[in-house]
Amino acid sequence: MLDIIYYPVSWILWFWHRVFGFAFGADNGLSWALSVVFLVFTLRLVLYKPFVRQVRTTKQMQELQPQIKELQKKYKNDRQKMALEMQKLQKDHGFNPLMGCLPILAQVPVFLGLFHVLRSFNRTGTGFGQLGMDPYTNAHTPNYVFNVDDVQSFLSARIFGAPISAFITAPYEELQAFADYGGTPSRVSIAAVAIPLMVIAAVATHFNARASVARQSAEAAANPQAAIMNKLALWVFPFGVLIGGPFLPIAVLLYWVSNNIWTYGQQHLVFGRMAKEDEAKKQAKLEKQAQNAPKPGAKPVDTRKKQPAKPEDGSEEAAADGTADANGSSPAKTNAKPKQSGQRRPGGQKRSGNRGRANQKRRR
Repeated sequence: MLDIIYYPVSWILWFWHRVFGFAFGADNGLSWALSVVFLVFTLRLVLYKPFVRQVRTTKQMQELQPQIKELQKKYKNDRQKMALEMQKLQKDHGFNPLMGCLPILAQVPVFLGLFHVLRSFNRTGTGFGQLGMDPYTNAHTPNYVFNVDDVQSFLSARIFGAPISAFITAPYEELQAFADYGGTPSRVSIAAVAIPLMVIAAVATHFNARASVARQSAEAAANPQAAIMNKLALWVFPFGVLIGGPFLPIAVLLYWVSNNIWTYGQQHLVFGRMAKEDEAKKQAKLEKQAQNAPKPGAKPVDTRKKQPAKPEDGSEEAAADGTADANGSSPAKTNAKPKQSGQRRPGGQKRSGNRGRANQKRRR
């Protein structure tokens, strides 16, 4: 079942060893060391897009913190309802929590696969996962995609006198596997290479974690779970490298250092690009606001819909029907017949013109 991990790791390592072996020699320790380094780079290149999604997911999670806190406060006594509302919130915003941990989860099997493949170049041990072979049988037994010549080449490879598959706490019997291929290495020579790599890996792990924590928002950093994870990343994980380093082959320590170097450069690139995107969005928003704003010295325009004013001449119907002429008078008003002088007013009273003529007759 685990061969699905071991064989791909072996093929990638084999490919890069052919590339660098052609340049520096197959038995050269630098060829094998660079093969491990570029195995890391190959993996991280494949995981580049998931890493970008992880960063965006983390940023989105920080932006949703106020709404998450409101849901936690609102449904603190109903965990089932809270879970449903949280799922709904994540779905509405296209948030996928799995993308936040996918790159890390993908690296775990590769790390374990590399550790197993490297240990399988020397199978003389009797511990967990070892076969207890004698040195001669081990040197003449293929290792996954590596043939016998590749195994012997790996046993011959040295970095400053230390085999890259050796580790500080290796039993003396396991070190005998290298006797016929460059001599039995001393623990001092192994420690002289392994300890600096352990320190570099621990320091790089700490500073990568510090850079990641520094980019968190104040709300996210105040979260109790985030605070615990930040402390683990800043102090526990680097300290774990120092504690576990003596039990790890030099090649695995090379893997750890290379992984941290790639992570530092990738974070700088991705976060820098996202900062430019945010700045561009902010600038576009400001430009849009500037276009909608009134020009200097211009009177602001009221865009609200105005109600039509009522006509003062009493022609409400004409104004409502839109039949008024250019002077504001209604056609119905202008075409109406003039009222007769004897026309009575409401209430049965005649106009003042009739009363005047009656008075003149009396005077005569």
